Amino acid sequence: MGTTASAAPQPVSLAPPHQGVHGNGMADNRRSLSMNSFQTVSIHNNKAKSIITNKVAPVVITYNCRQEFQIHDDVLRTNYKVGRISDTMPEHYLVQGTYFMVQDVYGKADPSLAGFKQVLQRLQGEGHQEVLFFCVREEPVVFIRRENDFVPFAPRKKENLHENLSGLETGVTAEALELTIRKELCDFAKLNENVYYVYSDIEHFKDQPQHISIACEEDIHVTEEVYRRPVFTLPSYRYYRLPLPVEGAPLEEEFDAFVNILRENPNLLLTRDGSRPLPALVFSCQVGVGRTNLAMILGSLALYRLRGSPEEARADDAGGSTPKPLFRVIEALISKLPDGQQVLEEVNRAIDQCSEMHDIKEAIYENKRKLEGIGEDYQIQGSSTKQYFLQRTLQSLERYFYLIAFNAYLHDQYPLAFACSFSRWMCARSWMYRLLSCMSVSELSAPADLVTRGVRVLVANEFLAPDVLSTGKEMKVANWGAQDAGVRHGPTAPRSAPKMLISVRHGQPSTEATGTVLAYLTDEKRRHARVLWVNLQEELVLEGNGQVFTPREPSCPEQPIPVLTSHAAQIEVLETAVKEEVLQAQKWLEVTLEQEKQMKMFKSCVTVQETFNQHKSVHEGLVYSRIPLPDCCAPQEEEDFDRLMDAMKSALAEDSHTAFVFNCLNGKSRTTTAMVTATLTLWHFNGFPEFGDDEIVSVPDAKYTKGEFEVVMQLVRLLPDGHRMKREVDVALDTVSETMTPMHYHLREIIISTYRQIKPGKAEQETQQLLLKSLQYLERYVYLILFNTYLHLEKKDAWQRPFSAWMYQVAARAGVYDILNQLGFSEFEDPKDRPVARLRCRWQPQHVRSLPFRGDFI
Repeated sequence: MGTTASAAPQPVSLAPPHQGVHGNGMADNRRSLSMNSFQTVSIHNNKAKSIITNKVAPVVITYNCRQEFQIHDDVLRTNYKVGRISDTMPEHYLVQGTYFMVQDVYGKADPSLAGFKQVLQRLQGEGHQEVLFFCVREEPVVFIRRENDFVPFAPRKKENLHENLSGLETGVTAEALELTIRKELCDFAKLNENVYYVYSDIEHFKDQPQHISIACEEDIHVTEEVYRRPVFTLPSYRYYRLPLPVEGAPLEEEFDAFVNILRENPNLLLTRDGSRPLPALVFSCQVGVGRTNLAMILGSLALYRLRGSPEEARADDAGGSTPKPLFRVIEALISKLPDGQQVLEEVNRAIDQCSEMHDIKEAIYENKRKLEGIGEDYQIQGSSTKQYFLQRTLQSLERYFYLIAFNAYLHDQYPLAFACSFSRWMCARSWMYRLLSCMSVSELSAPADLVTRGVRVLVANEFLAPDVLSTGKEMKVANWGAQDAGVRHGPTAPRSAPKMLISVRHGQPSTEATGTVLAYLTDEKRRHARVLWVNLQEELVLEGNGQVFTPREPSCPEQPIPVLTSHAAQIEVLETAVKEEVLQAQKWLEVTLEQEKQMKMFKSCVTVQETFNQHKSVHEGLVYSRIPLPDCCAPQEEEDFDRLMDAMKSALAEDSHTAFVFNCLNGKSRTTTAMVTATLTLWHFNGFPEFGDDEIVSVPDAKYTKGEFEVVMQLVRLLPDGHRMKREVDVALDTVSETMTPMHYHLREIIISTYRQIKPGKAEQETQQLLLKSLQYLERYVYLILFNTYLHLEKKDAWQRPFSAWMYQVAARAGVYDILNQLGFSEFEDPKDRPVARLRCRWQPQHVRSLPFRGDFI
């Protein structure tokens, strides 16, 4: 027995009663995997110097080395939690203070140690010389001795004994948890005469719980011990733990792990010895259905690259299931992939070959049928059944999408021996993440009579967008603001030339307000003969009885319902259909005004397009364009910048003194983004104004209110003349934000002010929403700097190459998307710990998870 000694007293760090290693569920346990459970014992007024454990008994020696105490079982018991599934069942110790140990599969299908050995024997009997075995489970599993076999058990929560643990914290592995669980089970058994309670029948609970004898650690195997040990008797055997999710597509890192396995096995590379047979790839999950099926498809796609030409493979595997109509997102994907049709055919063939237990494609259509066949009011597990099956449909479709993307990656990288990881390959093709963000476009097929049936309500703009700037009386529209271009004119410019307004910003106007704004711009003082009016709304807008309304869900009227399309014509078709329903209904409809609900009969109803068609007859120089932008974040896609710039270029080509008007719902976020884009574009067309020196700011977070985040400065260092690119954007932001002080809104400063609202004690959901919003603001700022850089670098060619093409052809190769794929506040936290730091998660539409599903899944 040994210990370390010290001359001075050193108190042991102690935990409150019942709040030790197992006190707070999984989160605490993951933070303390390496802790010995005996370290939380309180002995003799905190004077213990060391706690020494061995197979005989735990021993404590006090700081003065004069007293020795043995820790008895009664003391240990107080540091574990107990529980029971029901009042009729016995109470017993809980794994990690929370979980019951449940047999994986009740019945003969259980994947025991003996069953695994039979699989290996069969493979040997069939002549397979090389075997690669993959355990694709992400949850911890231990194999407990039962008679002459070892049977797998997994920790489960009382609330759902059928559901495995998933989503382990960053840095926590299933293997580490399995070792911790084994140690706990041994301790529990020692405290109960070498017996522990487990559950095998969780359907009827007949004869439950069962008593299992655990005399020592050798009575429990962790997964690695079960599956790795055959390497000693089978030299060509290899074992890998490849965790895959139960639902949805694997993360890019999980694809990378599979690619690394391919890379390290010479017989799985194109340089392999063709005289050798291909290895047998064996995959195992819980019951051999979902995750095993996914892994088998991945393996099949890899082996296709090694079996000869694609033509030969197609001839060998002729047939297959009857083709079904493709989803819109899949059509878009294969249309943009090189050899997209061949890539798709190979994936479909692999799915067909591996579909004996589960068919990934069929799962999409089955979930879609259930989704669209469910009524409005059914609930499941506390949420809408429609929402449940929407998530299942999206997860199945996402998995199919990623299989196609991964096969395209194999086409590209297999000949190069995987010089580029799948993560980097996807990041360089971030347009795929844009496609993923538009998987659900059901709003395009939502019935036009939702409002007249009372499923949705019409909400007035006065309720959604208060007139903070008090411009309603004078200009008839909320939050009006106009900025001078600030353009440097040449010395020969006539003094009588009209003052160039860079832009006007405000909320959604009515027909009357539109006329007021146009009259202001064309009066004798301003004399703008041409006006480009850009509507940035991405949701439906109607004017009824002279008021502007937007359809919303009654349960969440503050939440917008975006249509998720970049095609303005599709939005306008929907608006026309809703307008016609409202006029034909001739009934009282519920509307939400400023703070109350009323019933209104609409005698008139017009769309935004119809409003501007009326004004064009009076103002011949009026050009109306609708360019939908998302709220509170960067544009939905790079092409949105192209549309804004194309509209401006066309207008300026006709008249260099064109006035620009931008409106969204409230004249705040989207209009400010468009105004900055317009400001930068005009400066590049007509010359930059004189910039003053940087202000010296002495306020809290001054560094961050100036946009000097680490990730932004990383981008600045990457870009040519990066400091100038950022400085010009900052001046443009300050220019368009001068009139917005009452709104407490500055497009750059709101980044840190939103992040600072994340404080301890706030609800997790609110915290996540604030984090996402602050990152979206940060991303928008980054994109404006990138757009300004594009304007500088492509100016010599008169911007013939659009911004979207420049981003993928130039910026992507320079590593811009790598920066965007780890976007975060590294000054305060590690972005790797935040899923929303990644493009894949951040670009997903968050409203899909909360708004009721309407229409069809297209």
